Amino acid sequence: MGCKGCSTDELIFEIKINEDQNQSMEKMVLEYFNRRGILVQTTAEGWIMDEDGIKDFYDFCRDHMDSESIFFRMNQEEWKPIKMVEPILSAEWIDEVIRKGMVTCFYQPIIDGDLNIEAYELLARFQREDGSMIYPNEIFSAAKTRGRLYALDRVCRMTAVRYAARLNKKAFINFIPTAIYSPEFCLRSTVSLANELGIDPSMFVFEVVESEQVEDLNHLKRILSYYKEKGFKYALDDVGEGFSTLEALEELSPNYMKLDMKYVQGVAKDEAKQAMAMKFLKAALDVEAVPLAEGVETEEDFHWLKQNGYQLFQGYLFGKPSPNPLSKVEGIAV
Repeated sequence: MGCKGCSTDELIFEIKINEDQNQSMEKMVLEYFNRRGILVQTTAEGWIMDEDGIKDFYDFCRDHMDSESIFFRMNQEEWKPIKMVEPILSAEWIDEVIRKGMVTCFYQPIIDGDLNIEAYELLARFQREDGSMIYPNEIFSAAKTRGRLYALDRVCRMTAVRYAARLNKKAFINFIPTAIYSPEFCLRSTVSLANELGIDPSMFVFEVVESEQVEDLNHLKRILSYYKEKGFKYALDDVGEGFSTLEALEELSPNYMKLDMKYVQGVAKDEAKQAMAMKFLKAALDVEAVPLAEGVETEEDFHWLKQNGYQLFQGYLFGKPSPNPLSKVEGIAV
């Protein structure tokens, strides 16, 4: 049995019609669908149809029906006005990106205080078939709109594992915890691929994306426990409101904690940022996590962070994301 979230099967839509004038047209619409060979299932509340059906129906109802009283939903979610189906249909291109695995990875070095490369973060990059780039925010926005976030997260994760096979350093790989139904089911393909490639699990660091938006702490704990059981390491990014207490951090027991760039850039001269950086540092050390500052762009900020106890660093100062892993960092005073 496959995971529906990881597939790009045809979307199924439920339709509900609330207004008498629209309901009087239902027989005519059903006869039209029958002539076209479009499969429509009748329910107590309305119809169930595939994407071809709703495309045709949406065009028709905009011209001939009161669209304000027509609603749709997918996957038993809440009902929405039919006009909100348009961005879902417009984002159909994301299915092809996922099906064809049109994903590559760039490497960005993570260094220690002596400029030794400790690890690389593997960052997903997306290309159309003509070779042009698609920006990550466009990709993930389309996937979320269309309900493909789960499948996109999986293909990015699997691609990153393959790219990690080129390294002899740790690989930081992002994942979205809300895009995982069950760690035991959804993550086993990641584990299997790592084993197939013969990569020591301890060389992987799975990094929680959007830490501050995690609402289900128990679900995240299950995911991280699964990774830990399989020998992987894991990191939390900017620890915001989601993990505001030391108790929550102790429960999660991250191996690494990343200070967000908004507190890193300009920290050498900004007392408010310094206070936040030191608070974050203490929280990391209290749970025995390695503190990592990301988004470092100036030597001044690097030196301040290093002198105050940060152990790992990432940012344009040391190297931009690149299709090939940087072999060493030069030209910076330590």
